[in-house]
Amino acid sequence: MSEQLKLIVEQLNREPFKKNFNLITFDSLEPMQLLQTLNDVLAEIDPKQAIDIREEMPEQTAKRMFTLLGMLKYKPPGGMSEVSSFRQGLVIGSKPVVHPILHWLLQRIPELKKRAYLARFLVKLEIPAEFLQDDIIAETFHQYEELVGGFKTIHKECEQMKSSGFSTSEIRRDIVAMEEEKDQLIKRVERLKKRVEAVSNHQRMLELARQLRVEKEREESLAHQKQEQKNQLFQAEQRLQRCQIQLRDLQQAAADEKPESLMKRLEEDIKFNSYMVSEKLPRELENTRKVVQYLQKVASEPALGQAELRELEDKIREINTEINHLIEKRMMRNDPMDDKLSLFRQQAAIIVRKKETKLEELQEAREELAAVERELNMKSSQARERGGAELIRGDEFKRYVAKMRGKSSTYKKKRQEIAELKVEYGVLQRTQEILRERHTAGQQQLESLEAQRGISGYSDTQEELERVSAIKSELDEMKGRTLDDMSEMVKKLNSVIAEKKSALSPLIKDLRALRQEHAELAPEFEQKKAQYDTCAAGLESNRSKLEQEVRVLREETAQEESRYHHINCMREITESQIERAADQSKIYQSMDLQVRRTALREKYIANTAEQESLGKVLRQQVKQVRENQEPNMRQMKMWKDLETLLECKKQCYLKAQSQAPIGHVIQDVGKDMLVL
Repeated sequence: MSEQLKLIVEQLNREPFKKNFNLITFDSLEPMQLLQTLNDVLAEIDPKQAIDIREEMPEQTAKRMFTLLGMLKYKPPGGMSEVSSFRQGLVIGSKPVVHPILHWLLQRIPELKKRAYLARFLVKLEIPAEFLQDDIIAETFHQYEELVGGFKTIHKECEQMKSSGFSTSEIRRDIVAMEEEKDQLIKRVERLKKRVEAVSNHQRMLELARQLRVEKEREESLAHQKQEQKNQLFQAEQRLQRCQIQLRDLQQAAADEKPESLMKRLEEDIKFNSYMVSEKLPRELENTRKVVQYLQKVASEPALGQAELRELEDKIREINTEINHLIEKRMMRNDPMDDKLSLFRQQAAIIVRKKETKLEELQEAREELAAVERELNMKSSQARERGGAELIRGDEFKRYVAKMRGKSSTYKKKRQEIAELKVEYGVLQRTQEILRERHTAGQQQLESLEAQRGISGYSDTQEELERVSAIKSELDEMKGRTLDDMSEMVKKLNSVIAEKKSALSPLIKDLRALRQEHAELAPEFEQKKAQYDTCAAGLESNRSKLEQEVRVLREETAQEESRYHHINCMREITESQIERAADQSKIYQSMDLQVRRTALREKYIANTAEQESLGKVLRQQVKQVRENQEPNMRQMKMWKDLETLLECKKQCYLKAQSQAPIGHVIQDVGKDMLVL
């Protein structure tokens, strides 16, 4: 076991984990931290596992890890007989369960990475056979299988190319570069040795330098550990503060809630948990056991060759064809009783699937609600830490709005009073300035009189004595008021305590009586509630059956009605066609030629003859065009040549005309022209 722990700690301290564990710290990890470490290792193998397990339910964490370990072909130490104990140990983070998993994973990380990567593409989807009867789904699934086969081929080619290694030229270049670096380093070391050997007592100095380097590295590691411990302490204090705030919020929420809402919520939780325990989880457990048994059976069998695989594929095709024949026979038989039973079975399966879907949606909604509540608590705690106010809601928010309205009206009144006071303050300030100027003038006059009489500073001394006596009298008065206030406050507190005790005593007596009455009525309430639930369940089942029957009858009625309308329409179309045929027959059998000419047959015969004659004319025209094609083509070519020749003559004439000097006579055939 110690060797196993040493290997685990050594691997976790390396890249890419860098956990900085030792044997003591790793062995003292809490179950949640140990599970988080296991999840980090699994996230290194499969990046989709990189989540914080504190934000996930323990059952979901265990199920996710158990599924991934099964895909990686991990076998528990106790064999398949102790699967339940292994799953339970994985849920609670037991060390005897988690340590062997870590030991097994850390020894095979590259291999398991490759296996997890391939499992994303090679683990086939399980599609029920009844869905494969649909042509579109069957074709899509066949394309999916072809893509999986193509991925296997491409992956094999890629692995072969990787195993082929680098080219020899690249390896030679790398070797030459490393040898050059080695020679440079050797020369540098030689130079440094020669410089050091000239110094006296160099061995002692080298030893001291080595010790200094070791101590510096140790100091850095200790400083790093100290910083980490400070960070951990800070995080722990933050978590403690958040937990305390969350506890206080929960206590306040529990104090504000009513017993009826608590009872209702507890009943819903009990129903949900009982359904999970009695129906969903046993079914999932049974399916998982079947899958495990099947996998054990497959793993225990020897490896199959190509011939055996082809034989199994042939058997599977034969069984599928036989199943298709049986389905066709059953459809041809078309027993109405079987149809009704199959309809009921399909509807029951649909209801079960809907129930499971709604349960999963409920569970997801609860998880989302829990996440939102955690986020809300975190935001509120952050707001409190930053000095913000607590979040208010409901009736408290309404009271807060009413209070703010009152404060708004008070604020408007106070603002008006402040404006009036500002005006008065301006008047008083001006009065103060005038009085200060008068006081200054009087003070100067007084000082001049004191100087004349030889008693300078008398007025200042008198004012100081008056000020000190006034301060002493205020202090004495304040002491007397403080003692009187304290005695008065003690009397008020004693009277308030007595009043509260006298007011609470009858309420306490009533509360005791109500508690006793609640204890007596609780069993009766539970009994009546059980009877109500039983009756409601029976009525609900009967109602669902009747609704199902009504739905089936409505569907049958709608089908029969649409069939009736379709048959009526077909009947009317057929009658009209028969009537039209009878009219044409009468017209054709008539002795009157004028009437017979209006028959559709005569019209069609005339149109046919006309089209045949037109076809003959068109064929004759085609024949003439084919016979005259070659002469016409030659004639067209001759005309084009003539046009080209005339164009050439025109260009030559224009060129000669532009080059002739002024006053020169140009002679042409039968023409004389003077160029000016």
